[in-house]
Amino acid sequence: MTAAFDALMTITHRPETVFLRGEGSWLFDSEGRRYLDFVQGWAVNCLGHCPEPLVRALAEQAATLISCSPAFYNAPMVRLAEALTTASGLERSFFANSGAEANEAAIKLARKWGGLRRGGAHEIVTFEQGFHGRTLATMSASGKAGWERLFEPKVPGFPKVPLGDLGAVEAAIGPETAAVMLEPIQGEAGVVPAGDGFLRELRALTEQKGVLLILDEIQTGMGRTGSLFHYQQLGFRPDILTLGKGLGGGVPLAALLAREAVCCFEPGDQGGTFNGNPLMTAAGLAVLEAVSAPGFLEQVRETGARLSAGLERLSARHGFGAVRGRGLLLALELGRPVGPALVAAAFERGLLINAPRPGCLRFMPALTVSPAEVDEMLRGLDEACGALA
Repeated sequence: MTAAFDALMTITHRPETVFLRGEGSWLFDSEGRRYLDFVQGWAVNCLGHCPEPLVRALAEQAATLISCSPAFYNAPMVRLAEALTTASGLERSFFANSGAEANEAAIKLARKWGGLRRGGAHEIVTFEQGFHGRTLATMSASGKAGWERLFEPKVPGFPKVPLGDLGAVEAAIGPETAAVMLEPIQGEAGVVPAGDGFLRELRALTEQKGVLLILDEIQTGMGRTGSLFHYQQLGFRPDILTLGKGLGGGVPLAALLAREAVCCFEPGDQGGTFNGNPLMTAAGLAVLEAVSAPGFLEQVRETGARLSAGLERLSARHGFGAVRGRGLLLALELGRPVGPALVAAAFERGLLINAPRPGCLRFMPALTVSPAEVDEMLRGLDEACGALA
């Protein structure tokens, strides 16, 4: 297949491969090769490529109503909002197109709340190595190395502290603080958990100080770590929650959920042309129904344990480091900067994996990945490691 790659702006390094079709855990390119996909659009395709429930929901909704403007209610929007608020225990929702947009909305909501309820407070404490998106505000909130020199001047008001350092968080909270914002597991940093104990202590600290706790579950939400939302494993609720990636199962859909007491947007404060679009929210309903089905999350936990154990064995065989993460969001520490070379070697063998940092690999397969596919991935990665050695 001839492709005019030069017609696209260069924003990342891509192999000269054009994918035409996806099915479950597999992608097929224009040359007829197939690839076992353990990236899945960066944890987006939570049910795999082209799952039947999602395809059916999109086709049925596309034949009924695609868009009617966010100035009106539509049935899938209302149903998904009700389902998410019921599942999360957070009373209000706002739909967006991407995780960055949901986080941008969370920042706005927290700042308005701070202006109204905390004497004009606007700062949001965030964490080193955190990642919240690529808008100017979400880049400013992120702690990704190197970003502090991009697109200056940044949006001010995001003091950063080390992940896991409760004392540093407490020292950073002052009269200007409206909220603390973090990922329960830092995905782009290399699947680095904040730690259950730290997250519980952080919830207690924010309540004590009277500031909001915002959890960015763009990557950890929708069953990725073995529960519908990661915080459900911790015994508390945040004040604000953001979802994306897996929420749409492959289509652009994200959500901001918040406690009733925090919701202070007025008409005109927040919006978007495609927010709550019936086609996208119909997809979200199909995904939520599938992930909430009896036994689904138990299977995620079991498959995650199988993948983790296999990675531990592979690590011991090749002299790598620790396996981190939870459920089907895992990383393998390599101990040396060979991640990009391993990604390339795996690609040549028909295996798609990701290296968020030169010294580690990240695994984000479909939540429906089979045990046999996990074993096949481990064999392919073992071969790639051997070839690289």
